[in-house]
Amino acid sequence: MQEVTIGGKTFEQYISEDQIADRVVELGAVISKEYADKNPLFIVLLKGAYVFASDLLKHFLHPCTVSFFRLSSYKGMSSTGKLTFKDVFDENIQGRDIVVVEDIVDTGNTLSGFLPALQTLEPNSVKVVSLLSKPDVLQGKVHIDFLGFEIPPAFVVGYGLDFDEQGRNYPQIYQLKQ
Repeated sequence: MQEVTIGGKTFEQYISEDQIADRVVELGAVISKEYADKNPLFIVLLKGAYVFASDLLKHFLHPCTVSFFRLSSYKGMSSTGKLTFKDVFDENIQGRDIVVVEDIVDTGNTLSGFLPALQTLEPNSVKVVSLLSKPDVLQGKVHIDFLGFEIPPAFVVGYGLDFDEQGRNYPQIYQLKQ
């Protein structure tokens, strides 16, 4: 099994590049079907979701617009429990159909803070697509409309996900080796 070392920690391959690619194509097809007669705004949550969003949008077959929003709730390998808004949202989303693109939903703190703030801007609809979800550590209620993979509560890097800003560039997803 392929391994990488980041910040003195060893990670082993968990989800292959091919598995990710196949699932992203499937998600793109499902989202394309649902939004065939709409012009959605995809809001990509930075930094982690940029790789996933780039590949996903290649498989969305209809007109759309894309915006980026930077949030933070992690330091090192764990959630701080506090959501930090790094940007000010300046898009006019009133009456728009929104698809929020997230890399991973673990505790759910990021979406629990962001989605209510988004709703105050009066979109027509808001749905969430996430590459990964850790249901065993989810706190509260966060609904993911389109999901790539459910994973156990281990720390992961690669395909946009990082460990202290390192490892985003790997095309596979690696899990912390126990």
